[in-house]
Amino acid sequence: MMQKTTQQIWHDENGVSIVEFAMVAPLLLMMLLGFFDVSYNMYANTMLQGAVHEAARDSSLEAANEAALDAAVTSSVREVAGEATLKFERKAYATFTAVAKAEEFTDINNDGQCNDNEPFEDANNNGVWDADQGEAGSGGARDAVLYNVTIRYPRAFPIAPFIGISEYHETTATTVLRNQPFDGEIDRSAIGNCI
Repeated sequence: MMQKTTQQIWHDENGVSIVEFAMVAPLLLMMLLGFFDVSYNMYANTMLQGAVHEAARDSSLEAANEAALDAAVTSSVREVAGEATLKFERKAYATFTAVAKAEEFTDINNDGQCNDNEPFEDANNNGVWDADQGEAGSGGARDAVLYNVTIRYPRAFPIAPFIGISEYHETTATTVLRNQPFDGEIDRSAIGNCI
C-alpha cells in the first residue's frame, strides 16, 4: 500500500517549484549580472566623459599643465574603476574643420594618393604627408585640440567567462575645444612634396 504507482508519481506536484526555480535561476542570475555590468560600465563611462570635458576646458587656458590635467582625470576615473589604466592623446589642429582630416594635396596623376612628388600643404610641419594633419600636443593659441582618453579596467562583475566576452572593459572619451587666444597663432603655411 505504501508503494505509489507510476501514474501517481507522474502526477505528483510536490516540490515542482524548486525544480522549476533550479532551471530558471542560472539564466536569471546571468541576466542580473549582465545588467549590473552594463550599468557599472555606463557609470564609469559617464565619469570619464565628465572628467575629460573638465580637463579639456582647463587645458584650453595658457597656464594649463598637461601632466596635472591627466592626473586629475586619472584620479576621477580611479574613484570608480580603481584598477583602470589610462591612455592620453592630444592633437592640435588649425581649425575645427581640420580635425582628423588628411593634409590637402594636388593629385596630379589622379590616382587618389599623395605620391610622385605631388605638392601638399604640410599642416603639421613635419615634412611628410599625413592622413591626419594633427600635431601631437596641445598646440598654440586658437588651435582646436582633440583630446582622447582611453580607459581599460577589469569588469566589476564575473559575467565574462559565462558569455564569452573579455574580462576587461575598454572605452574612449573624446572632446574637441579651441585654445584661448593667449599668444600669437602658430604659422602652419608650409608646402611639401609627396614621396
